[in-house]
Amino acid sequence: MREIVTFDAYGTLIDFQLGPTTLKVISDRLDLDNLDVDEFLDDFRVMRFQAVLEAYRPYHEILHSSLQMAMRLHGLEYRESDGDALVEAVPTFGPFPEVPDALRALKTKYEIAIISNTDDNLIARNVENIGVEFDYVITAQQAGAYKPDRQTFEHAFKTMGVKPSQVIHTAQGWEYDHIPTRDLGLKRRVWINRYGNPGSADYQPYDELPDMTGLPALLGC
Repeated sequence: MREIVTFDAYGTLIDFQLGPTTLKVISDRLDLDNLDVDEFLDDFRVMRFQAVLEAYRPYHEILHSSLQMAMRLHGLEYRESDGDALVEAVPTFGPFPEVPDALRALKTKYEIAIISNTDDNLIARNVENIGVEFDYVITAQQAGAYKPDRQTFEHAFKTMGVKPSQVIHTAQGWEYDHIPTRDLGLKRRVWINRYGNPGSADYQPYDELPDMTGLPALLGC
């Protein structure tokens, strides 16, 4: 029976440097009195999550609108060029150092696929940056929905021509990936806990690794 290892892209495979990039883009406005930069970035993160729970719209629009709301919340002047700069930066992000070798090892036994909350044109260059060929690259644009919406995963299963029981899903994202996949009937789930966050007994079973170095051995490669 076919088995496919699926991956979230940003934060799991790709070093998603959106926070540092955002600060660089708006660096000329960060001297505002009493601005808490960490709180601002966290609000930006939350607003992106809230946006994907709404009716589908392209990811580049979500980056624009959520940045605008976060900046206004903290009294920062928003410019359309700020959102443009973030959108242009996303395709330039490359993989975490261990990712290409881990993927090559997995390909000796499994098909591999990406399921990502992104636009087709954004993820294409990120995949090129990884330098490993995927059997499938499935985006929110194709699904017409974002994770954690079940529709995104169901579209992926249909596209790949497999049942959930044939899928091993690997991701760093907790609220985007591990919470919604608990009850999907997947063969296995692997949490790439890059930031040492606490897990949850409520969402077991899952395997936990600090990065992807040990993933091939865990999956018998």
